[in-house]
Amino acid sequence: MQLFGKGDTLKRSNDDFEMKKEYDFSKGTRGRFYFPKKISITIRLDDDVLLYLKKMAGMKKVGYQTLLNSILRDYMQKVAQ
Repeated sequence: MQLFGKGDTLKRSNDDFEMKKEYDFSKGTRGRFYFPKKISITIRLDDDVLLYLKKMAGMKKVGYQTLLNSILRDYMQKVAQ
């Protein structure tokens, strides 16, 4: 099957793909491929706070922004209870 030809367009008919009438998702994991959207912001932190985050992030082998996000998420979940 040649995918690219004149004009480098890919042509396939809808007949090549068929959907089943029913799918069993009983053993599926909810949210497995969902990743919350990240929003870029500017934040001002004290020097010692940033140094601490970067040091802890280095020890845990994660980015300091990922660590900060995790700390904030944990706090939110504790406060919500």
